[in-house]
Amino acid sequence: MAAAGIASANVVVELGPGTGGTTRALLRAMPRHAKLLSVEINSHFHAVVSGIEDDRHIAHLGSACELKEIISMYGLEAPNAVISGIPFSTMSRDVGSQILEAVSSLLAHNGRFVTYQLSNRVVSLCQPFLGTAQTAMELFNIPPVRVFQWEKNGIRRSTRK
Repeated sequence: MAAAGIASANVVVELGPGTGGTTRALLRAMPRHAKLLSVEINSHFHAVVSGIEDDRHIAHLGSACELKEIISMYGLEAPNAVISGIPFSTMSRDVGSQILEAVSSLLAHNGRFVTYQLSNRVVSLCQPFLGTAQTAMELFNIPPVRVFQWEKNGIRRSTRK
C-alpha cells in the first residue's frame, strides 16, 4: 500500500477487487475522509465486495473500460491512486490499452498506478501512457507476483489510436 501512497489519498480506485482482500487492506490504510471505488466486472465477486461495510467504499458492477464514465457517475475527483488486479495478460491489446489510457488520463498529478500481475505484459501496454514502470516482486503471495508502479507527472505522453 505504501507504493501507491494510500495513506495520504483522497480518492482510490481499485480495478478487479475479486473477493475483497485487497479492498479491505486499502480501507485499513486509507484516511477516514478518503473514498474507495471498486470496479468489478464479475457479478459474484461484486456481490461479495458489496458486502464490505465501510461508508468510504463504493462497489460498482461494470467494466474498467468505462472508468471515465464511472468516476463521473459518482462525482469523484481525480484519483490519487489506481490499484489493479485485473489480468492484463489475458485481455486483448486494445482492451488493455483502453483501460490504461483511461487510468492515465484520470490520475491526479503525481497520482500512482499500481498493478500486481503474474506476467509483465502490462509494462508494454502502459509504457505509451505513463512511461517506465518501477518493478518489484511480492514473494509472500502464492504464486509470487510482480508489482508494477507508475507515477503520473506533468509530462504529457503520446497516446496510441
